[in-house]
Amino acid sequence: MNGGDIVASVLAAQGVKVLFTLCGGHISPILVSSKRAGIRVVDVRDEASTVFAADAVARMTGVPGVAAVTAGPGLTNTLTAVENAMLAQTPMVILGGATATMLKGRGALQDIDQIALIKPAVKATFAVNRVRNIGPALEEAFRIAQEGIQGPVFVELPVDILYDEETVKGWAEKELGGGKGFMGTVLKTYARQHLYRVFRNKDAFKAGPLIPVDPMDPDAGSVEKIAAMIREAERPVIVVGAQTLARPAEALSIASALRALGAPVFLGGSARGLLGKEDPIQFRHKRGNALKKADLVIITGFPFDFRLQYGVKINAKAKIVQVNRDKAALRKNRTPTAAIHADGGRFLQALARKAGDTKSARWSGWFDELRNNEAARDAEIAVMAEEKTEHLNPIDLCRHIEAKMSDDAILVVDGGDFVATAAYVVRPRAPLAWLDPGVFGTLGVGGGFAVGAASVAVKGREIWMFYGDGASAYSLAEFDTLARHGMSVIAVIGNDACWAQIARDQVTLLGDDVGTPLARSDYHVVAKGYGAKGLLLKHPRDIDKVLDEAKALAADGHPVLINAWIGKTSFREGSISI
Repeated sequence: MNGGDIVASVLAAQGVKVLFTLCGGHISPILVSSKRAGIRVVDVRDEASTVFAADAVARMTGVPGVAAVTAGPGLTNTLTAVENAMLAQTPMVILGGATATMLKGRGALQDIDQIALIKPAVKATFAVNRVRNIGPALEEAFRIAQEGIQGPVFVELPVDILYDEETVKGWAEKELGGGKGFMGTVLKTYARQHLYRVFRNKDAFKAGPLIPVDPMDPDAGSVEKIAAMIREAERPVIVVGAQTLARPAEALSIASALRALGAPVFLGGSARGLLGKEDPIQFRHKRGNALKKADLVIITGFPFDFRLQYGVKINAKAKIVQVNRDKAALRKNRTPTAAIHADGGRFLQALARKAGDTKSARWSGWFDELRNNEAARDAEIAVMAEEKTEHLNPIDLCRHIEAKMSDDAILVVDGGDFVATAAYVVRPRAPLAWLDPGVFGTLGVGGGFAVGAASVAVKGREIWMFYGDGASAYSLAEFDTLARHGMSVIAVIGNDACWAQIARDQVTLLGDDVGTPLARSDYHVVAKGYGAKGLLLKHPRDIDKVLDEAKALAADGHPVLINAWIGKTSFREGSISI
């Protein structure tokens, strides 16, 4: 076995089905060996997309996503995506190539201090310099990525520990052994001794079983305490964040637990879709109003950050329960009544078992109030969807897409104004089927997320991507990846020729749109150039026809991009987040 074979054996043993990469000479053995081991190798067009794709796979399957990138710029190109995964708490193993161990620090191609660069953005780093250490380091990386606060781990694998010993000896002879005289002898001796250490006991490792991970079950006493609170509550609210689905295999059990508890639920981030398209306990609008009036607020996997107004707008008299894998997040910005250091999904399941039937006639008025708020907001949106604009009304377009997409569709969102508009209108269909960047608010996730989703989704399942026209440029080249790998995704670019989310407040507050205008570019033509199908949509009368055509093309296995010219509305004025 060479080093690449060892890497592949660990990936296979840990349940990895797909490896995302952008090729490079430093990592070629990893790719070849992974393919031979039955792991699907998906090569993309930008290193950031390798990490975004691995991120999507981890969220959907629970198996840490894996990306392999070459040395130097191959790694630096991933940094935004790695930080996004860190803040989204996505378990991931990033394999980074590096210059040969004997050439490190000598001015070799793409030789930089990679560990120093990436260390702040990951949970842990490993710099492997012996073949026998590859397997143990990778297994430890998989354990760390999944335990506690999940996140990415970086493993640096120099090129000479990945190739077979004879090949590396040949390289060493060429690079260091060509000199004559005393120095030539010294260098040859150094090379032989160095490579002996690198390859000694190279065949000692055998891949172990699946890494066990602590589920972070809650303390029974804490669960009993909260069960008593919910039985006594008059106006309870449960807020579920993405971290609650850190164990995706338990998504349906978590949904059943919420239904058993029967309290009103708001879902955030990639927890959207947990209760399906519609559920009588699920609410989407006016969450702030509900939190101001609630007398019990249970928050799982969702810190008191800007998305919850730092906790300050929750009813001051309410009992607040904060459940989080991150001990530091339990009391950050606001001190809860009960702080429970545990997995949110496991907590909800335990709470449902302990609380029994909590559905109470006392809650009927509370539900009526929340439903009235929901209906009122939906009515406002419906009215705004009728407004005429110079092109398509984006709300109306999203309502048509909502009506057309399949009941098991996966949704990928990448953008600002158009994506946020879609979030008010489009209803996620199923658990683990809503992919957004998370708390970092990163633009550019779309292409990678779509590639990742398509890599693990059941063949024929619809994948829709909502793209802002500004955001689309970050990953439009991944339509080449989608086309080459036969991945059918339907992307809709809301093309308003503007960075609209920024322009709204910049123009209002500063009186200048500098830096925000764009062109109504022919994105659909670009997609065609990459081998996908491109459709132009400019008139409201053509919406249904174009959407139907896109669905038909996707059903035939093609990636599709709809370039939708949208007009400006006042729907989200004053909504910028800073």
